[in-house]
Amino acid sequence: MIATAEITGVVLAGGRGQRMGGEDKGWVELARRPLIEHVLARLRPQVGALVISANRHLSRYRGFGVPVVEDGTPGFPGPLAGAYAAMRVATTPWLLLAPVDTPWLPLDLCQRLAQVAAQADIVVVHDGERLQPLTALVRTSLEADLARWLESGAGRVLDFYQRHRWCQVDFADRRASFANLNTPQERERAERSLGVEAMSRERGER
Repeated sequence: MIATAEITGVVLAGGRGQRMGGEDKGWVELARRPLIEHVLARLRPQVGALVISANRHLSRYRGFGVPVVEDGTPGFPGPLAGAYAAMRVATTPWLLLAPVDTPWLPLDLCQRLAQVAAQADIVVVHDGERLQPLTALVRTSLEADLARWLESGAGRVLDFYQRHRWCQVDFADRRASFANLNTPQERERAERSLGVEAMSRERGER
């Protein structure tokens, strides 16, 4: 199994945030903390290094003391442009990709993906209902091919993955951990849910 020191965690924070009213989702708050802070906290104990890939508010992101890379491609070209930017600066053989709007990622995410990494170039989460292609381990040796793929204007993330050896890991037991916050309504529901949990814990302690 690959070691923690061989993995750079990459928070993909470069989207348009259209369904969030154009907000930079990394700075949308949940439980009084921005989503970027939640995701960094989840990834930090699982990887040897961290990178934030963004194309807005770069100086604010640097305030977390983590390297920030800009994909440098105009027009918000998609999440793999962010992965490519991270590949260019990473010094490890693997990236662990994670979207900025997934604040509940499992703390054993990297361990479970790494168990099968020797068999593949890309290891993707399956949450029991669907693939989560932006939560994945990816070899940095794919940098050159990813550059060609991006230059060609090719589309879906899975189309790129299918050019290489890839596999999936079943996280059906942790499906809720991959829920993402795409809209203000989803964020509000998450806040209400957290409030109910906090009240239940408080009552249990009395």
